[in-house]
Amino acid sequence: MPPDEDQHSEVLDWQAGVENALAHLTCVLVARRTRTTPERVTWQQYDVLEMLRLRGPMTPSALSDSLSVSRPTMSKALRVLKDQDLVEQAALGTDRREQTTSLTAAGLEFLDRAAECRRDNARIAESVLTPDEQAVFAELCGKVAEAIHAAGQPAPISS
Repeated sequence: MPPDEDQHSEVLDWQAGVENALAHLTCVLVARRTRTTPERVTWQQYDVLEMLRLRGPMTPSALSDSLSVSRPTMSKALRVLKDQDLVEQAALGTDRREQTTSLTAAGLEFLDRAAECRRDNARIAESVLTPDEQAVFAELCGKVAEAIHAAGQPAPISS
C-alpha cells in the first residue's frame, strides 16, 4: 500500500532536497533488506557475495582488487561470511596456500531473498509511478549512480 503524501517523516523532510531524499530512500531500502535478509551482512560483505554471484569463484586477492579493498579487509569479510556459511573456500590447484572462494547454497539462497526484495521494491515503485515517471526515475538513478561511482570512494575517517 503506497504511503499517503502526508505520511512522510516529520523528523526528516525528505522532500527538502536531494541529500534528504537520498538519505530517506537509503534508510527505507536498507530497512526492507534487513527484514528479508536478517543475517546482518554488511554492505561490503554483500558486495563480496554479489561479485561471486556475477563472476563465479574467485581468489581473495581478485576479490580485493575487484572491490578496491585491502587484503586484510577482504580476509576479515570472508572470515565472517564463512562463519555464516555463505561462502566456502577450497585450495586452488596444488598450492594449498592459494584459495578460491565460492558461494554456498546458503549464500545463493541469501542472494535470492535479497533479489526478491529488490523486485518487490521495483513493483512498489512501478505502482506509484506512471510509465513516463518510471523511465525518468530509472534514467536519473543511473545518472546519479554513475556520477557517484566516477567520483570514487571518499577518504576514510581517521579515528
